[in-house]
Amino acid sequence: QVQLVESGGGLVQDGDSLRLSCAASGRFFDIYAMAWFRQAPGKEREFVAGINWAGDDTIYAEGVKGRFSISRDNANNTMYLQMNNLKPEDTAVYYCARHRTAGRVIVTATLSAYNIWGQGTQVTVSS
Repeated sequence: QVQLVESGGGLVQDGDSLRLSCAASGRFFDIYAMAWFRQAPGKEREFVAGINWAGDDTIYAEGVKGRFSISRDNANNTMYLQMNNLKPEDTAVYYCARHRTAGRVIVTATLSAYNIWGQGTQVTVSS
């Protein structure tokens, strides 16, 4: 059974940086596209960034382009989200997710395309 565990969240100030990690247990991490989503209180879960199995194709939500960077280390079954110039509106619980289909799928922002989720890590940005 695959498990995803996020870490790296915390309380930071406007303009600070954080790096989130998503560690995957089990086999075959390197053949699945992965993504980061976030959910703020009272809001729907929203897409943040996605990466294909090889790590050479990435997509981002408009609001984080140029500030966030997604990457993966397949040798260590880990995905990352580098978040720079954080803003109060980035405050949310951040979740990592694995695509439901293995192989060379097109990275997508569609929530229903992902079927394995971590428990989330809280990111709070104070103004």
